[in-house]
Amino acid sequence: MLVSLLRDILGNPFQPSRFSSKWRTADVVLLAQQMYGSRDFSAMPILADALQDAGCDSDAILNHCRDHDCPHVRGCWVVDLVLRKT
Repeated sequence: MLVSLLRDILGNPFQPSRFSSKWRTADVVLLAQQMYGSRDFSAMPILADALQDAGCDSDAILNHCRDHDCPHVRGCWVVDLVLRKT
């Protein structure tokens, strides 16, 4: 469980994912803001679809969003990238 939590927060430090500002559409940002604010990350697969619709082609990002075994929490590296949190 702890390892999964760390992966959700840190991603893969050996292969950082690039994030294009073009993927930060209104829908993507709204979904990320709602999840971050409510602490309900059940919409992560929908975020993956919205990112893909925005042109995201990063397997690491899309797979992370669609990973049902990963416990997504505040600090999730993908949500933080969308919301420009450091």
